[in-house]
Amino acid sequence: MHPLFRLIAVGVVALSTLALPTPMHVGPQPEGGYVVATGQRVRPVGQSVTFAGRPIDLALAPDGKALYVKDNRGLVVIATETWQLRQELAFPSGGGSMHGIAVAPDGRRLFLTTAQNILWEATVQADGTVAWGRKIALPGPGGKGDSDACGLALLPDGKRLLVCLSRNNSLGIVDLKEGRLTKEIPVGIAPYAVALASDARTAYVSDWGGRHPEADEPSADSAGTKTLIDRRGVGASGCVSFVDLAAERQTGLVETGLHPSGLQLSPDGKTLYVANANSDTVSAISTETRKVVETISARPNVRMPFGNAPNALALSADGRTLYVANGGNNALAVIERRAEGSVLRGLIPTGWYPGGVVSDGRALYIANVKGLGSRTEDPKQAGHGVYQYMGLVQRVWIPTPETLRLYTIQAKADANIPQAVHTSERTRAGRKPLPIPERDGEPSVFAHVVYILKENRTYDQVFGDLKQGDGDPNLCTFGYEVTPNHHALAAQFVLLDNYYCNGVLSADGHSWATEGNCTDHLEKAFGGFTRSYTFGDDPLTYSASGFLWDRVLEHGLTFRNFGEMDYAEPIPANASFHDIYTDFLAGTGKIRFIHSIGIENLRRHSAPDYPGWNLRIPDVLRADLFLKELKADEAKGAKALPNLTLLYLPNDHTSGRSAGMPTPRAQIADNDLALGRIVDALSRSRFWPKTCIFVNEDDPQDGFDHVDGHRSLCLVISPYTKRGRVVHAFYNQTSALHTMERILGVPPMNQMDAQAPVMADCFQTTPDYRAFTALPNRIPLDEMNPTTSSQHNPSHHEAHPSAALDFSRPDRADADTLNRILWHTSKGANAPYPKAFAGAHGKGLKSRGLKLDGETHDSD
Repeated sequence: MHPLFRLIAVGVVALSTLALPTPMHVGPQPEGGYVVATGQRVRPVGQSVTFAGRPIDLALAPDGKALYVKDNRGLVVIATETWQLRQELAFPSGGGSMHGIAVAPDGRRLFLTTAQNILWEATVQADGTVAWGRKIALPGPGGKGDSDACGLALLPDGKRLLVCLSRNNSLGIVDLKEGRLTKEIPVGIAPYAVALASDARTAYVSDWGGRHPEADEPSADSAGTKTLIDRRGVGASGCVSFVDLAAERQTGLVETGLHPSGLQLSPDGKTLYVANANSDTVSAISTETRKVVETISARPNVRMPFGNAPNALALSADGRTLYVANGGNNALAVIERRAEGSVLRGLIPTGWYPGGVVSDGRALYIANVKGLGSRTEDPKQAGHGVYQYMGLVQRVWIPTPETLRLYTIQAKADANIPQAVHTSERTRAGRKPLPIPERDGEPSVFAHVVYILKENRTYDQVFGDLKQGDGDPNLCTFGYEVTPNHHALAAQFVLLDNYYCNGVLSADGHSWATEGNCTDHLEKAFGGFTRSYTFGDDPLTYSASGFLWDRVLEHGLTFRNFGEMDYAEPIPANASFHDIYTDFLAGTGKIRFIHSIGIENLRRHSAPDYPGWNLRIPDVLRADLFLKELKADEAKGAKALPNLTLLYLPNDHTSGRSAGMPTPRAQIADNDLALGRIVDALSRSRFWPKTCIFVNEDDPQDGFDHVDGHRSLCLVISPYTKRGRVVHAFYNQTSALHTMERILGVPPMNQMDAQAPVMADCFQTTPDYRAFTALPNRIPLDEMNPTTSSQHNPSHHEAHPSAALDFSRPDRADADTLNRILWHTSKGANAPYPKAFAGAHGKGLKSRGLKLDGETHDSD
C-alpha cells in the first residue's frame, strides 16, 4: 500500500447535521423508503409500479382498465384492475418528449410525441396490449430538423389532433385521415401543453418560454428563437395563448408565471389552471375575461425559498380540489378552491419528482419522473450506474381529511421542508467568526472560496483503491497511479466517502453544481435534449433563482470565472492537441483562445484568456493561466483575490480512444496535475489563511459505484479543514453550495441548497497552515491514442473505438460506449465489462411491480 493511504485514520467520525443515528446513504433504507441524491426521502403512498425509465406523462383508458404511461423510452401499459405492468413498448425511433400522450374516445388508439419530429399512433389490441401503427412526421422550424413535439389534444370529430410544436413556436393541426401535419398556428415560445374548450372552438396553449420579446427588450437565443430574459440571463416570460380554431389564429395572450406547463380546465369551462414550474405558482385564468383571477402559491410553507416546481395538475370531479405535482417536494399539493382565496390543505407523498397526474374521481395516478433514483433493489448487485433509472407510477386513493393530515406530516419530513425553512432564521450580531457560520450572514474565517468543477467521475472510479474509505477496488479505473494529487489531497485533508452528485449528466449536472436546482425542462428531457443540451446557452433551462455568481454579485461580493459554461476555440481553429501542447511547453503563446459564453452576466466576469470546454486543450495550460492571474492578484494586495472564484477543469471527461488525442489515463493525469498545481500555489499564496477550496464533479455518469451511481468525489481543502480524516456524513452538490453560501454570507438560492446539510464535519476551529505540495504526474501527458486504423473492435470483449463519438460538446458521446472504452483501456481488452450494473439509459433493468409502505384505501 502506498504510504499516502496510511495518512487517514480509520474510524467513525461525527454525525452529519441531519442528526441521524448512523450516516445516511442513498438507496433503500432499513426503516423503509428510499433516500435519493438530493438528501430527501421518498416513500410513495398507495400502490406503485417501477420500471427502467423516466415516466413523463400518463393517460387513462376511457373504460379505466388501463393506464398508459409515456416515458423517455416509449410506452408503458399498466392494468389498473390488477395493478400490474402489462407491457413496455419502446418507440421504434426517437425518445419521449417532455409532454404529450392522448387516448381516442373509443379507447382503440393512442398518440404519443417524441422529442425529435414524430407523432406515433398506436392501436390497442383485443388482449389489451398495444402495437405501433402510423408514424406521422412533425418537422421542425421551416420543415427541417426536430420540432420537439409536446402536448396533444384530440378534436371531438376524431379526425384532427392538436399538437404543440415546441421548437416551431406553433400549435400544429394533424389530419388523422391523411396522416400528416396540415397547419401550424403561431403561438408563444416553446408551446408545452394544449387544452380544448368544451365547445372545441378555442384551444388554450401553455407557452413555456412566454411571449416574443420586443425589439428593444433584452433577449437570448433558445433553440433558434430570441427569448425574453432578465438582467441575469434567465428566461423572464411565461404565458398562455388563446387560439381560435375556426379562424386558425391566436386571438389572445395571458401572462402567467415562468415555465407554464400543465393545464387543467374546470368542469364548467370558466377557469383554466396553469402550473408555473419555474415560479412556484398556479395561475387561475378566467376564460371569459382572459385575465388571471388568482395566483395560487404551491409552497407548503410561506417561509420556504423557491423550488417547489409545480408542473402538472389534476382536478376533482366537482372542481373544488386542485392536485398539483410539486416536483421539488416529491409530493402532490392538495389545494382547496375558495371564492375568497385558495387554501393548501395538505401534501400527498409521491416518488422522486412527480411530473404527471390524472384522476378518475376515486384515485390519483402519478408519474414520478425519477421514481426511486438510480439504484436497483437487487442485494446481489455489485455496483451501480447513474443511468439505472427506477421510474415509478403510483395510484393513491383520494384521501380522507385525517389520512391527508398524516400524509402531510410524512411529506414535509421526507422533503426536508423544516430544514429549508430553518435557513431563514435571523442573523445574530456579535458572533465569533467560524469556518462554517451557524446561520446565514454570520461571519466566517474565510474571505475567499475557490470552486473547481470537473467532469463525470464516480467515487469508486478514482478512490475505490483507498482502503480507509468505503470503496470497491474492483471498480477503480483511475487510482493512485493516474491521480496521485487527488489521492494526496484526500489523504492530507478529508476523504468524503458518502458524497453524491444530485444529477445524472452534464446538462443537469452543471445546473445542480452552479444553480443548486434543476428545472422541469432538464428533468423531463431525457428522451432527447432537442431544444438544447444546456451549458449556459439556453435561458429557458435556468432556474428562476439564478446562479451562485448571481447571489454573490447581488450581495456586493466579487466573482471571477475561469472557463465555466464556455465553449472555447483555438486560433488557429485547426490547432490539434499536439499543436496546443507543444506551444504550451515552449511558452511561445502563438495559439490563443476565444470564448463562447451564452450568459452575459457570466461572460462579464470571466477571465478572457482562460478556455472552457475543448478537450484538445490540456488542463495544465488552464492551470498556468489561472496561476498567472493569481500571481498578479498577490501583487495587488491581500484582498485582491475574488470572494468567489469558479474554475473549470474538464479533461477528466477524456476523449476516449479518439485518434490524435491523449489516452484516457493521460487526460485524467493531466487533470490531476493541474489540480495539484492550483492547490499547491493557493496554499503558498498570501490568500491561503482565508481561502477554502471545493473540488467537485459536475456529474458521475461515466463510471460505476458499488454504493450508488450518483456517488462521486469531492475535496474540501483549507487551513481549517480537518487533516487525515475520513468523513462518512452524507453530503451532496447542494451541500457544497450551501456551505459556500454560508461562508460567503449569502442566503441559499432555493429549497434544494437550503435543505442540504452544510459540510460541518469537514472543518475544525484551529487552523493548520501547512501547504500542499503537488506530486508529479506518473503518466506522460502526451501518451497518445493509436490512430483509428490501428484500433480494433473485438466483439468478445466489447471494446469500442471512438472514431464515431462526438467530443465537441459535453456528453455528445454515447455514455455506454464511452464507459466501455474507459473500462477496457484501464482493465484490459479481455476484462469482462460489468454490464450487469452499467445501466446505460436504463438498459437491462427488469421491470416489476411493488408495494411501498402499505396500500391505503379511503372510502368515497
